[in-house]
Amino acid sequence: MGYFMKGWCLVSFVALIGYLYRDTFDPEKLANARVLVTGASTGIGEEMAYHYARAGSRLVITARREDALLKVKAKCLELGAKSVSLALADMASSDAREKVMEQAITALGGLDYLVLNHIGSTPFQMWEGDVNHIRWLMEVNFLSYVHLATIALPHLTESKGSIIVLSSLTGKVATPFTTSYGATKFALDGFFWSLRHELAMKNVPVSITLCILGLVDTKSAMEKVKDKISFPAYPAQDAALAVVSAGTSRVHEMYYPWYVRPICFFRDWFPQNRDWMIQRSYQQTSHEKQGVPA
Repeated sequence: MGYFMKGWCLVSFVALIGYLYRDTFDPEKLANARVLVTGASTGIGEEMAYHYARAGSRLVITARREDALLKVKAKCLELGAKSVSLALADMASSDAREKVMEQAITALGGLDYLVLNHIGSTPFQMWEGDVNHIRWLMEVNFLSYVHLATIALPHLTESKGSIIVLSSLTGKVATPFTTSYGATKFALDGFFWSLRHELAMKNVPVSITLCILGLVDTKSAMEKVKDKISFPAYPAQDAALAVVSAGTSRVHEMYYPWYVRPICFFRDWFPQNRDWMIQRSYQQTSHEKQGVPA
């Protein structure tokens, strides 16, 4: 009986994992969908734009660099996007954010998906006390997300649409070298989980998907973590598809790659062992060991 029960538990566990990770993505649901993707000039944002384009969506893509956006637009049209409009913006500016949303609603005639992906540049290093930088980063990585989501909500309510928020494992588990960045991602987690509860209580038919991502092999990420992290990066194209799929399926949270979900699940089980493992997964530079700014 003991072996039977153990076997049954193992089968049940495997079945649960299979259920949680089943692929329910149907690209046809995105045909003619009206999508705004922020931070779409490079990295995961660029790859998400291509996935929406393959599905035949109508896109507004935004970033600061027009030359990069023009290249993304051209490829999106080649891949099958019904239309692609550009909105140049610095997300640190409140006025710029309002103009982006105005342009998107005008170009698309409404909105089905708001994909919040942009981030401000921040060094991957130990905290050195730059409060002004963290204040600016909070404006870009957190407050701009709140602002855009707030402006978009009436339009998403009308379309029964979705907000997709790109977050990070560092917004669930604190890690070295990410004091400022991690703070903004923890803030996203708290705000959008609370907002989801409030929308449900008011019967507002807008879904919110928080995307918890581990290390992805974008150029900017790889440059920052070089010689500092001892675990592998995963493809941006696959990460982008996982995000698009999760948003289309209206799940509350998605995790990519595979190791992110168990880390989040076991986060508070063995705190001392967890901290020991985290600290030994990162390497310090000689300057940081001596307490000297790099």
